[in-house]
Amino acid sequence: MTYLDLHGHGGGGHAYGASVSGTLDAFAAHRAHGTSRAVLSLVSAPVDVIAAQAAVVCEAMAVEPGLLGIHLEGPFLAPVRKGAHDPAALAAPTPDLVRALLEACDGTLRQVTMAPELPGALDAIALLADHGVVVAVGHTECTADQARAAFDRGATLITHGFNAMRGIVGREPGPLGAALDDPRVFIEVIADGIHVHPANLAMLFRAAPGRVVLVTDAMAAAASSPGRYVLGGLDVDVTADGRAVLAGTDTLAGSTLTMDRAVEVCVEAGVPREDAVAAATTVPERVLGL
Repeated sequence: MTYLDLHGHGGGGHAYGASVSGTLDAFAAHRAHGTSRAVLSLVSAPVDVIAAQAAVVCEAMAVEPGLLGIHLEGPFLAPVRKGAHDPAALAAPTPDLVRALLEACDGTLRQVTMAPELPGALDAIALLADHGVVVAVGHTECTADQARAAFDRGATLITHGFNAMRGIVGREPGPLGAALDDPRVFIEVIADGIHVHPANLAMLFRAAPGRVVLVTDAMAAAASSPGRYVLGGLDVDVTADGRAVLAGTDTLAGSTLTMDRAVEVCVEAGVPREDAVAAATTVPERVLGL
């Protein structure tokens, strides 16, 4: 089976964008677990840092056709939902900054995560969509109405559903509830058994058939060993059971997941195998318009 991962930061002991050889080695670690194509995720950073990382990815893409481009998971994130992102690197999505990031990625930008409640976010979503970039709602404190406004301006994806966002509650469906109700929108999920309860995994597949996208959100420790790692300049500790957290906290910092394991976790949760496989193959292809 050959999988497509829309959202991962590294593996095999290497982070995407740090070096060309490390980027290729990280992808090779995932390819050994069935991932033949990937969009490479970069965390929040200043434009000059992102430009340097993007140049590395561009060079790696020239060598490895399975690398499909760049996902910027930040800097347009809500501070209260920043997760494992450096708060000093977060920024509002001004037109100048959006254009600077488009230029920095030099035609390789495939996906951007956006908190739609930020000032200027809705116009930024429209601008990115006009450039053919997939915009994902995530790392957000937005309401369902704010998420719907983002979808109407061109956002078509949820970044790691259930995580780093409001939950679904009785009087406020939140961004995930809004996405479940909108057939235009796909929903990422990290099926490692740590980020999302298996019962919620199965529920998600039932509630949004054909719209669930398995992602790894893997950091450098995926397909590697436990220990201390760095993600976006922040120290991350990875335990023997594969849990990655910001050092000294309980905040999850990506995962150590590989896509073959994500499929099996879904099957163990009661998801039909064909649906789990589609969520790692044909559904992410639809997200990218492949």
